[in-house]
Amino acid sequence: MKIAMGADHAGFTLKTAIKEHLEGLGHEILDAGTNSTERTDYPIYGSRAAHLVTSGEADLGVLTCGSGIGISIAANKVPGTRCVVCIEPYSAAMARRHNDANMLALGERFVGVDMALSCVDAFLAAQFEGGRHAARVALFDDIEAGKEL
Repeated sequence: MKIAMGADHAGFTLKTAIKEHLEGLGHEILDAGTNSTERTDYPIYGSRAAHLVTSGEADLGVLTCGSGIGISIAANKVPGTRCVVCIEPYSAAMARRHNDANMLALGERFVGVDMALSCVDAFLAAQFEGGRHAARVALFDDIEAGKEL
């Protein structure tokens, strides 16, 4: 699987650990940066990684920043992105199953490496269930298109 990754300085260390884990599992990583702990702005890397996912260059994406919140907001500004912030594996899996989430955001200041890896593994292992959830996900697209619900 091709996985886009992005992080700011506050998520760089966690991104590095996740990247090593995913490469060890045989995944190809498309790294949208940043590449150090030098201060930078998360919207840059959240949007870059989101564009990799929505263009089809990457299958899914994983983002990190201090909380996961800011970088997820940035990613979600890219049409077609459904990025969720999670702090435990069950919600990461459910985001894929029920919401067809295509990006996961994690906060380096909120979760340790082991919990983050569990979240990533659960997110990647889950599949969208479709069915009754497909109509709801289609409503996301309607909202992005400017339709009033």
